[in-house]
Amino acid sequence: MITVPVVKAGPWSVRVRRRAVLVSVLLLLAVVAVVVVSLAAGVNSFPIPRVIAAVLGNGTPAENLIVAELRLPRAVLAALVGIALGISGAIFQQLTRNPLGSPDVVGFTTGASTGALVVLLVLHGGLVATSFGAVAGGAVTALLVLLLSSRHGVAPLRLVLVGIGAAAMLNSLNSLLIVRAQVYDAQSASVWLVGNVVGGDWSDVRLIGGILVLGGIACVALWRPLSLSEFSDERSMSLGLPVGRTRVLAIAVGVLLASGAVAVAGPIQFIALTAPQVARRLTGTEGANLTASGLTGALLLLVADLAAREAFQPRQLPVGVLTGIVGGAYLAWLLGREWRKGRA
Repeated sequence: MITVPVVKAGPWSVRVRRRAVLVSVLLLLAVVAVVVVSLAAGVNSFPIPRVIAAVLGNGTPAENLIVAELRLPRAVLAALVGIALGISGAIFQQLTRNPLGSPDVVGFTTGASTGALVVLLVLHGGLVATSFGAVAGGAVTALLVLLLSSRHGVAPLRLVLVGIGAAAMLNSLNSLLIVRAQVYDAQSASVWLVGNVVGGDWSDVRLIGGILVLGGIACVALWRPLSLSEFSDERSMSLGLPVGRTRVLAIAVGVLLASGAVAVAGPIQFIALTAPQVARRLTGTEGANLTASGLTGALLLLVADLAAREAFQPRQLPVGVLTGIVGGAYLAWLLGREWRKGRA
């Protein structure tokens, strides 16, 4: 019989799964490796020692400009956005017990986009106001979806179905906002809606970094409740889990992370949907796999951004184009599999 080590600290205890820890370490190393490659590769390529020198501020003026001021914040932003989307997707898929229960499928990122577009196109707000608009839009959408899907508690399947309907309506509203906007504003908003990390700077990194810190603290408190939420509601309540309160808190954290990602990079599709499923297969364990999901999201988004930047030179594609193509194919396959299982 295989034993699972348990780490105890006072009243807290955590089961340590060796494979999950090993996979997380390997994913972290892969993320660092892709960041280094993204800093070194390009039309202006640099050897690794010069990249390190530029990151430390000891490069030539050209190296410092290209590596430290242009490529580094973009790579860090892509990694942090990927982490936020991966964790958010893992939370929602765990709560709904459904691989389709992702914030970009159930409309929460679409609602965040709506909030940002209202600030951009109607109120003509700046970056900070747009960020708050995205978070507020995601929160309002989540609240409405929760209210519409609540009947003697929040049923996971009902939440997914209501969220998909909300996403369809909000996409129409977003199109209306763009059509009624001035031409220049509409063009800028259309590019932003694809999802991109080009032009990301350290203010964006600080914003999503702060949101990740808050979300990470909350995830520590949610660790045990999320692990129990894979059981039925009756079983979870018999184990002492306050199901309703746990769902509301977990949804709030997931919405915060997804909306924060939208605020700094636009609605990058399908990372939140794909990363938790890839992480689950890599770790071989059920449950949320928050750490592995976040690192998988970072790796997927970094690779996609590197490919979007370098594979189509002399042009660069928004990273959302590649994630949309690959993620759309994955979603079609996932829908087919769920349909065959009778769950979709």
